[in-house]
Amino acid sequence: MENKYVVREADMKKVFDEHGFAMVELLPGSYQGGVRNYKCWLKAGCEISPELHADDTVLLMLGKGKGYITSSKNLFRVTEPSFYVPNFDKEPYTVHAVEDMEFIMSVIEMNEWDKKSYNACHVRVPFFMKYTDGAVYDQDCKGPHTTSWLILGSEHIGRIMVGVVRAKGEGTVEKGHPKVAQWNYCLGDADFKLTIGDEPAVEHKAGEWSYVPAGLDHALVADSGKEVFYVWFEHFVRERDFCVCLAEGDKLEDVLKH
Repeated sequence: MENKYVVREADMKKVFDEHGFAMVELLPGSYQGGVRNYKCWLKAGCEISPELHADDTVLLMLGKGKGYITSSKNLFRVTEPSFYVPNFDKEPYTVHAVEDMEFIMSVIEMNEWDKKSYNACHVRVPFFMKYTDGAVYDQDCKGPHTTSWLILGSEHIGRIMVGVVRAKGEGTVEKGHPKVAQWNYCLGDADFKLTIGDEPAVEHKAGEWSYVPAGLDHALVADSGKEVFYVWFEHFVRERDFCVCLAEGDKLEDVLKH
């Protein structure tokens, strides 16, 4: 499973440039739905102004280290795991590292349907949120003492959804969701077991990244005294699954005819 679904921190070959920045693509080619994910590192005292994208959604999942993000109009302080979505190419921004920082940068292609949906309704960008400011929710696939925070929900920004899960000695045991692919970014002192489909469970720890293809059952559960702490990031694999809600008894192929 590790070669297909998990990237170990030790296997991320980071090479720092003269600006104290390193970036490596994670699991390239594993998902064909228009999402590319990169692990980034920024040394303390350094700064980086990421490439701007006019027609793609960019999501930063700031997982480790304190710093701040500036633009001509905003300043956001990063004091805990946080999330940032820039305003496309309209407002350049810079990430400043007070401590050594690491984060995931996801670039999500927007097709014509995505753009139409975005123009109809979206959260205001640039968007910034600390994970503890997310809406706390409960879910039947999670343990009774597991806390979940919703960061971006359905239709907030196109076809992506983002949240955080944290617990000790328990976690998430979930049936496969065929409509969405999922990625997980381990935070803090995370040390838990990851199971995907029928593959054997593997250890999953802080700084690591994993991919759950749409439809596969998966579990992210910690042993007693250990911690589950991760970002989940989901992308609807087909826009028609995102925009069509079936009533009981309806068939998708029939609904799509109208």
